[in-house]
Amino acid sequence: MSISLITPQFEVLRDEKKCIQCKVCVKQCANEVHRYDEEDNVVLADDAKCVNCHRCVVLCPTKALKIRNNSLEFRDNANWNGKAINEIFIQAETGGILLSSMGNPKPFPIYWDKMLLNASQVTNPSIDPLREPMETKVMIGRKPKKLEFDKKGKLITEIPPQIELNMPIMFSAMSYGSISKNAHEALARAAEKLGIVYNTGEGGLHKDFYKYGKNTIVQVASGRFGVHLNYLEAGVAIEIKMGQGAKPGIGGHLPGIKVGEDVSATRMIPVGADAISPAPHHDIYSIEDLSQLIFSLKEATNYKKPVLVKIAAVNNVAAIASGIARAGADAIIIDGFRGGTGAAPTRVRDNVGIPIELALAAVDQRLRDEGIRNEVSIVCAGSVRNSSDIVKAIALGADAVYIGSAALIAIGCHMCHSCSTGKCNWGIATQEAELVKRLNPDLAYQKLVNLLSAWNHEIKEMLGGMGINAIDSLRGNRLMLRGVGLNQKELDILGIKHAGE
Repeated sequence: MSISLITPQFEVLRDEKKCIQCKVCVKQCANEVHRYDEEDNVVLADDAKCVNCHRCVVLCPTKALKIRNNSLEFRDNANWNGKAINEIFIQAETGGILLSSMGNPKPFPIYWDKMLLNASQVTNPSIDPLREPMETKVMIGRKPKKLEFDKKGKLITEIPPQIELNMPIMFSAMSYGSISKNAHEALARAAEKLGIVYNTGEGGLHKDFYKYGKNTIVQVASGRFGVHLNYLEAGVAIEIKMGQGAKPGIGGHLPGIKVGEDVSATRMIPVGADAISPAPHHDIYSIEDLSQLIFSLKEATNYKKPVLVKIAAVNNVAAIASGIARAGADAIIIDGFRGGTGAAPTRVRDNVGIPIELALAAVDQRLRDEGIRNEVSIVCAGSVRNSSDIVKAIALGADAVYIGSAALIAIGCHMCHSCSTGKCNWGIATQEAELVKRLNPDLAYQKLVNLLSAWNHEIKEMLGGMGINAIDSLRGNRLMLRGVGLNQKELDILGIKHAGE
């Protein structure tokens, strides 16, 4: 038998003086890292199984546990570092592709952190959102070129269908199957409470959640899982998924181990069958083909719902977005290369796509230059982390943002990057009944409400500081942004000036 060269990524450190052998860590770890040795009355750990999800650390009653990166050191080599070497060891032993979850962890520039917001001083007074009206409501959808009124002042222009949001935030697509029913329930309930929407992802809509239809975007992806007329009619809008930021040009794969009876019924596939989404839609090979699907979906729902198209942020994204707008889409979702995922080939996740900030600015400017910006809304996605990211996204040209990873973190995700295993210790990215129960939807829903309520307040504070009383007045107003530490090419693409100008 050959020797395995793969070494543990993490070390489990146990303070024996604090450990009381309560075995909480043994019971709580779905990865079976911890085990109790009755003969020696000691709890042991298998470091190789640890994914650093922090479940044992958080629940240890005596705080006897810590997890740290494995201290094994390779000889210094800037090119062949320990990560590169270990990945070769893994592939040499398994013969398989490297698979990763969540977003791109590489230290590429985060442009949100290289932009600063402007503020009012004397000539344009700031606004106090606690004492003066402040509007963060937005409408997502195609806007008419002009409004016409009759002699009595009544609007006679027909307004295309819109998604009404109490704040410029939506929960992004995460399918039932990739995340648990309890996680979906938390998202749906929070969306209803906050007056926003959540997205079903490509896994269909569970029968228990049709009641949240007014706060639901239903997705149509290449696999068409769970798509039928009642599903299309259930939501407030329909999203066509053409691409995803974490894996541009790649399809999806939900392992059969996650396809139990409920997921099977929702996705309309056999129990235990892998749900494999093709990379392309097999009926879409041009903008004209996409246009046909857009209008087929509008026809099926009597033109009562906006149709959104989701694409990955890639080179030439501005031209692609222009075609999508002309194809009849009511909104375009641009998903940046840091966007999260349940599972993606590591090499694709870490090396394909472009930053959302650059893609967003390029698309907004292209649509403005072509005079069609009002014909389509833009939604920014791909690692929106906080309220200042949202304000900067709006200033760069977005109408609203999608959040996914931030929402999961709010309900307990610890970014252990092992969603694809189905062993989520926090009950989020799993279908195992005993693990799903760990996520209390009542508590999770409240955390989401708390998070977005806090963000909405912060958005109002920042708007007030700029002397703006409505979020719509900030959209595409790049004069309110300044760059720091950016070269001239980056500033030109973002369409902003350097700090001090």
